[in-house]
Amino acid sequence: QVQLVESGGGLVQTGGSLRLSCAASGRTFSTGAMGWFRQAPGKEREFVAAITWSAGIKYYADSVKGRFTISRDNAKNTVYLQMNSLKPEDTAVYYCAAASIRTDWGAAQAPKYDYWGQGTQVTVSS
Repeated sequence: QVQLVESGGGLVQTGGSLRLSCAASGRTFSTGAMGWFRQAPGKEREFVAAITWSAGIKYYADSVKGRFTISRDNAKNTVYLQMNSLKPEDTAVYYCAAASIRTDWGAAQAPKYDYWGQGTQVTVSS
């Protein structure tokens, strides 16, 4: 099992920044990639960004490219999401997810992630 704990959410004004953290523990050696997803009220969960542990290959949703940056610290088993130029439409609960090492992994595919954090609220005021 892998446990994920997110932190860093909060309330920020339009144009502001936040940095989310996701600390992984447990059988982290069994995971190949980490991702961030978000879910706004009344909407489906959507992909935000992902990164592979070994090569550090990054993936982004078009809606956050150029504003958000995903990074990892392998020594700390922690993944970060730096969010800049925040917009009200970024308001959502943000979830960290971990994918087991698998050949059919898809960065943006929520069903391909095996472990999920509890979520952290990000609210951007206009």
